[in-house]
Amino acid sequence: MCVCQREMAHASIPTWIYILLWISTSTQTTVPDTHVTCVFSEECVLPCQFQPHGGEVIHWLRQEVPVHSFERGEQRTEHRQYAGRTSLSVHLVARGDASLHLRGCGPRDRGRYECQVHNSTEVHEAHVIVRVEAPIQALSVELYRLSGYEEMKCTTRDVYPAPHVSWATDPPAARPLRPITRKISDRKGLYVVDSRLRKLQSQSEITYICTVNSSYGTQAWTASVREREIRGEEGKDLTIPCKAPPHLHHASLSWSFTNHSEPALILTYDSRSRHTSALMPWEGRMHLDPLRVSLGDGSLRLVKPESREHTGVYTCVYAAPQMTHTENTGVKIISAGTGERMLLQDSPRWWTVAVVIAALALALTGILIFLKVRGDQSQASERPEDISEMHPVKVSKRGSCESNPLTTEETNGQSQPTQLVYTELNRASPHS
Repeated sequence: MCVCQREMAHASIPTWIYILLWISTSTQTTVPDTHVTCVFSEECVLPCQFQPHGGEVIHWLRQEVPVHSFERGEQRTEHRQYAGRTSLSVHLVARGDASLHLRGCGPRDRGRYECQVHNSTEVHEAHVIVRVEAPIQALSVELYRLSGYEEMKCTTRDVYPAPHVSWATDPPAARPLRPITRKISDRKGLYVVDSRLRKLQSQSEITYICTVNSSYGTQAWTASVREREIRGEEGKDLTIPCKAPPHLHHASLSWSFTNHSEPALILTYDSRSRHTSALMPWEGRMHLDPLRVSLGDGSLRLVKPESREHTGVYTCVYAAPQMTHTENTGVKIISAGTGERMLLQDSPRWWTVAVVIAALALALTGILIFLKVRGDQSQASERPEDISEMHPVKVSKRGSCESNPLTTEETNGQSQPTQLVYTELNRASPHS
């Protein structure tokens, strides 16, 4: 009985309903989302492939906003934001390619796009997730002097979206680094990134490393810098050190020199050909070992340097894709006759302070000795017998001196005033 009722219920549903249900589930096809990264200001292609049947009508939408349409061989832009920037290849549409060409991409073009292809039998849909990126083109690290302290400055420009910046040192710092990073966008939406790290004073010969990662994780740039100062003697060969970090391989090398003017390129090394080229007038005045450079040691040897011509800042730069390492070496060439005098003039500040403190200590010691000697002399001149020299004494009529100078003597029953005199005991005689 139950089986018969079930069969009667199925028989009561018209056949055309099954047909409509089948059509509704088969006439709309979709494909998984496609992710596309468009380069800022360049042309980008949003893919959309379908099975051609002829007479297709194509619509492109961005988050349900019409962007571009194609019908009967004619196409048009649907939104003013895309005016003159969107198009389809007509000859490719007949082959089942409805990809949208988007020119002059910018941040406003990001989002989810939908491609709809209508024909007489079905509707084809495809979705494209678009992101726009202005890749990192260059990264620099340099010493920036501000009033009172020095900073390491890491800079990159015209980047989108805003990248992530991190700092490190070699050897590692004892305390966590605290850089200050600013990200400022211009009218086009591109970012200028400026990250500054105060120079560490507790250590010398430090390599500062700045790493910038793109927001989408497609790029990672690294720039490092190291600074030092050395001195040499005029007429004696001097080696200026320059070594590549362990992670930098197959890098080209260049040397430049600055002396009260703009930096001037003096030598280049090509890692592929291992060819070294010295520029005039430095040819013959320096030497670079290509074999050592290939091993990461690009130290430069100055041949018989002169104090006036070769004193300045020498900069070596290792360059590889998305990596650079810079070493700035301040070089002072001292004349042979003035070496000791220049050494004294350029002594460390702490040594000068120590000399001043020692001189003050000696002066203070001398003053204390002088005061002590003077005090001893004053005590010696004030002996008891010398102090009694100033006591007043009385001279009697008989010419004797009595010990009480303030009393009066009675003569013939009359009181006579006593004559008081001051005399030096060492000169007086008791019977004078």
